[in-house]
Amino acid sequence: MVMNSKKLDMLIIGGGPAGLAAAIKAKESGIDNLMVIERSEELGGLLHQCIHNGFGLHYFKEDLTGPEYALKFINKVDKLGINYLLKTMVLDITPDKNVFAINSENGLIKFSPKTIVLAMGCRERTRYNILIPGTRPAGIFTAGNAQRLINVEGYIPGDQVVILGSGDIGMIMARRLTLEGAEVKAVVEILPYIGGLIRNEVQCLNDFNIPTFLEHTVTEVYGSDRIEGVEINRIDKNGKKTLSTGRYIKCNTLLLSVGLIPENELSIKAGVEIDQVTGGPIIDENMQTNVPGIFAGGNVVHVLDLADNVSLESEIAGLSASKYLSGELHRSHKKIKVSAGKGIRYVVPHYISGKEGINLYMRVSNPEENATLKITDKFNNKIIYEKKFQALKPSEMVCTMITEDNINLINNESGEIIISCNKKE
Repeated sequence: MVMNSKKLDMLIIGGGPAGLAAAIKAKESGIDNLMVIERSEELGGLLHQCIHNGFGLHYFKEDLTGPEYALKFINKVDKLGINYLLKTMVLDITPDKNVFAINSENGLIKFSPKTIVLAMGCRERTRYNILIPGTRPAGIFTAGNAQRLINVEGYIPGDQVVILGSGDIGMIMARRLTLEGAEVKAVVEILPYIGGLIRNEVQCLNDFNIPTFLEHTVTEVYGSDRIEGVEINRIDKNGKKTLSTGRYIKCNTLLLSVGLIPENELSIKAGVEIDQVTGGPIIDENMQTNVPGIFAGGNVVHVLDLADNVSLESEIAGLSASKYLSGELHRSHKKIKVSAGKGIRYVVPHYISGKEGINLYMRVSNPEENATLKITDKFNNKIIYEKKFQALKPSEMVCTMITEDNINLINNESGEIIISCNKKE
């Protein structure tokens, strides 16, 4: 087999908001020999099916729809002359940074880049990831799949709908289906609180009076050729259904909004170490993985609430990869580990150099009111940072910056700080 080969300074895998932001930043930093690979037919990722507004408020200081947000980046890519390949699937990445991809025009292609930016985004959990029992009829979709059917393809998946999960896509689809004339019979959430942003809870569920069942889940699917109904039950604190709480809901469509999984099969092939909580690479403050020269940005690292933050984090990856190529970026001998403590589910980045202030992104484990976020030096149990919050939710990312003054308080022998969230008694 004849294989096409191409040497590059930088290869960016993924042409969504993460990959485009990284590519633009790298190009503006002076890297010309770079390329973006995208498996879809167009750049922009899933933004094209997100026709609701709310994008760009932080990044562009404008209220944009998803396609408008994507177009701003695509236009910038074209203006800068950044090369990209569409309808191209990456098959493998080796630890020495050889990338094998395939498309219908070029066949099998081998890329040999000096540095790689991972920007593959994330995918939805399916029915089989959460083990819903029952028959296997038509009419069961992930919320994102249904969103594409309505907003891009022009098809309504059904007119009597139950939505399992209260993630942002699920709540947005509850509103979208209602506007299209469908009856959303229930949004069912296994947790005791809504799983998405407050603004979506208000604008999509409350404003449209959509019935919401917290601490419930779908425990049975009924139907042969097409789904005919579901049974929902209250779930106790041990995760088991409560007897005598079963409720049958007649429907012809079930949408699943039950979480997202970072796409890291390629990362693992490249030898990248994965955080078992986030499902994404373990990174330092430069978005560099444990494999020198491989960087990551956006939802492939951890699932973010806003596309704006995806772009901002990925810019760091693109800039850092550029510095790596120029020799400006060196792996620091001093590494301070950042660990999640009580009340914190995870923290990104996982390591910081201690040379400068840095933004830390984290999620709390449970909703808390009047809580205090503390960063403690593990070596001497000394609090180096403290901040009070009126309310914190697991569904909303917490971002806090520790400054050089905070970092200077860390004992040189420690090498680890712990972030915790304590509720005020």
